Amino acid sequence: MKDTHVAMMIVCVILTAGCENNQEDILKWMNEQSIGMHGAVKPLPEVKIFPLVDYIAVDGLEPFNVTRIEPAKPEKRRVDDPRLNPDRQREPLEAYPLESLKMVGVLGKGKSINALIQADKVLYRVHVGNFMGRNYGNIISINQDFIELQELIEDLNEGWIERITTMRLQERQEVGR
Repeated sequence: MKDTHVAMMIVCVILTAGCENNQEDILKWMNEQSIGMHGAVKPLPEVKIFPLVDYIAVDGLEPFNVTRIEPAKPEKRRVDDPRLNPDRQREPLEAYPLESLKMVGVLGKGKSINALIQADKVLYRVHVGNFMGRNYGNIISINQDFIELQELIEDLNEGWIERITTMRLQERQEVGR
């Protein structure tokens, strides 16, 4: 085993002896290429010195005052609406976004009219006064073709805006087309 290590070392010495330090070609090429090259760095622009000016407007607003930069926040508007009552028991359809609910039918008996709403393949019967959707949608009218809801949307000023939304009856889709 010692003989193989010694033989390997002799082969390595012979191979490295064959490598010459011949870099004359590379040095000659680099000298030829650098003949016409000269670096040129533009001088830095002159720094302008501005005169110091004292702030004289003592009576006015201070320019670095934070209240001048940030706008004043409006007071929160208090809405006494039963739909915003945290103690009111939520109805099942208030757990769904209005876009995911479908009006699939209407039931009527005399003057009383109900609508059928589908949510996750379950049908719910609703009437005027029920709530649905996540924006406190209160059903204000039910017709043969649509439901009207009065929703409360929170605005940017931390108040509430009323919006009337219409949900249309979904037509049955024909199978096979």
